Amino acid sequence: MDWTRAVDGYCERADPGYWAEPVNAVTNAAFLIAALIMWRRVQGAGMGAARLLCGVLAVIGIGSYLFHTHAQVWAGVADVLPIAVYVLIYITLANRAYWGMRWPLALGTTALFFPYAALTVPLFRQLPFLDVSAGYWPIPLLIAAYALLLRHRLPDVARGLAIGSSLLALSLTFRSLDDTLCGAIPIGTHFLWHILNAVMLGWMIEVYRRHVIRVR
Repeated sequence: MDWTRAVDGYCERADPGYWAEPVNAVTNAAFLIAALIMWRRVQGAGMGAARLLCGVLAVIGIGSYLFHTHAQVWAGVADVLPIAVYVLIYITLANRAYWGMRWPLALGTTALFFPYAALTVPLFRQLPFLDVSAGYWPIPLLIAAYALLLRHRLPDVARGLAIGSSLLALSLTFRSLDDTLCGAIPIGTHFLWHILNAVMLGWMIEVYRRHVIRVR
């Protein structure tokens, strides 16, 4: 694999230059802002896992910034890997905190995400419009499933997860519209994915924080 191969996948990028995507690059600050806000909200006992999520959220912003400036294969990995880490950590915490699973079961259940993704991503690739972000759509679907299943056990958490799922679906919509609307909006719509996704990821930490406080 050529790790330095140039990647041109977004409307705003018109050349291979470092600042060819200024809006996409700068809006990654939203992840850092969300991480900082939530970091200040998750101080105290029992919030170690929430602080870990805040740290990963900040790394997501850094990785995405690298991708939208360097725009090479290695930067693409730096972009998506922290997102995957965040997802896996959150699923594990959800299994543990929301379902009351012991750590071995929580981790084992989290591992089911891999076959789940392997089954659902190809399905989303077959659907018009959704195929653009096929690798991401299984996530709001899974969050929505957790919200539905938790509606009686933990109604407040379920509502929070439903909001998170909706925010992610909206942000993915803007991510998917980037190329379609490129002719009408020269900077594209990918930057809205950054902003809304930062809000959503911060909100998911807030849902977890509120639950931890509630069950103390």
